[in-house]
Amino acid sequence: MTVALHTPYDGSAKLFQIGVKPLSLADWIEVDGRLVADLAEKERVSAAHAGSVFVAEPGTEPAQAELLALLVEHLTTRFPQHYRRSGDGVEIVPAGKRVTLGVRGEAPLRTAAKLVQEDLVLMRRGEAGWRLAAASLCFPSSWSLVEKFGRPLHEIHGPVPGFGAGTRNAQLIERMFDNARPEMPMMRWNWSLYGDDRLFHPETADPDARRFGAGERAASVFLRVERQTVRKLPMSGDILFAIRIHVDPLARLEQHPEAARIAGSLVAQLTALGAVELDYKGLTLERDRLVARLAEISASAH
Repeated sequence: MTVALHTPYDGSAKLFQIGVKPLSLADWIEVDGRLVADLAEKERVSAAHAGSVFVAEPGTEPAQAELLALLVEHLTTRFPQHYRRSGDGVEIVPAGKRVTLGVRGEAPLRTAAKLVQEDLVLMRRGEAGWRLAAASLCFPSSWSLVEKFGRPLHEIHGPVPGFGAGTRNAQLIERMFDNARPEMPMMRWNWSLYGDDRLFHPETADPDARRFGAGERAASVFLRVERQTVRKLPMSGDILFAIRIHVDPLARLEQHPEAARIAGSLVAQLTALGAVELDYKGLTLERDRLVARLAEISASAH
């Protein structure tokens, strides 16, 4: 079993801590060994849930086209072994597929989403602040794109403890978006725990449900890590919020050379969560079982 190379395992960020940091343009988009599988799953989800994975306000088409052009230039330059221009399209070499650009009647954002593993969310500034103006979202982590469409950031984050309207966190996010510069993307991480490895997870977490298997031991636990990037588009001034999902079973953590330290860090996070945060993450009923499972990992690693 290979060891996951992304945070929280790779040491590039403080374990399980959420924070924002500048990002090199070269690292704006991720491409890894799951490219073919993730694009195939996007295609499947898009067909099965056509009415819930794409939204767009009228008038966002020029910004969508700007994003698509930036993305094509970035991918073919940064990852020439994976992406090649081919006539009026882009060839995704590992997948043996070609995505045609400029298809009549197809939103440019839909086309862009076919190229990358990330979900793509376009934010636009208005009188009420930054709002969700267009998006392709095939891999949600317990939220509904249709419900959030057109709503400002403070409403989108309303259910998140400490991020609702008027909070310091909400103000910080607005300020971060206002001050974003096209030449300097930003990145943050988020994490959650699920009972399976499905990428399409729109269901809101139920705090009173047993999510990690029916037995006494939390046997089926998957760590879901979101790599979120923010990049301002230079022409429209809109912001692309891109979300890359990594899902790993705790069994993979057991293989890590620093498994004890990582498990201990997650235990500290779980035990520090208050009742509201536990409910939000759907862990009210499951925290003790999770802590016990992580203690197993720590003990076996010593």
